[in-house]
Amino acid sequence: MKKQFLLFVLRWMLNSFGLWVAVRIFGTGYSDAELATSIWVFLLAGLIFSVINTIVRPIVIILSLPAILITLGLFTIIVNGLMVYLSLMLVPGLHMAFWNSVLTGIVLSLINYIVSSALELQYTRQQGK
Repeated sequence: MKKQFLLFVLRWMLNSFGLWVAVRIFGTGYSDAELATSIWVFLLAGLIFSVINTIVRPIVIILSLPAILITLGLFTIIVNGLMVYLSLMLVPGLHMAFWNSVLTGIVLSLINYIVSSALELQYTRQQGK
């Protein structure tokens, strides 16, 4: 249980960082405030995104399975963008167009893939010892 909680916190921090990077790259309607305020906004956004990704995303994936199968999996990019868009709608002060959310979803997917691969590699090395 402790390992799962640490993994969730790690993903939360990485999602917050990924959202910060994406907002800076794609230049969405974030009004620059004090640094401390922006940190809390992005931590909240990362938490909301992590929770939505954990709870809502599996349901949306199941409901959109026909579209995912027809497009040979490419529709998952749109699903990831939708999750980002929903998350940012719930965060006060962050606004992003849908297509920028799709690009942000791609960035966050890459970050999560890299971290998951690194954690899996570390787990495999620990099991080999």
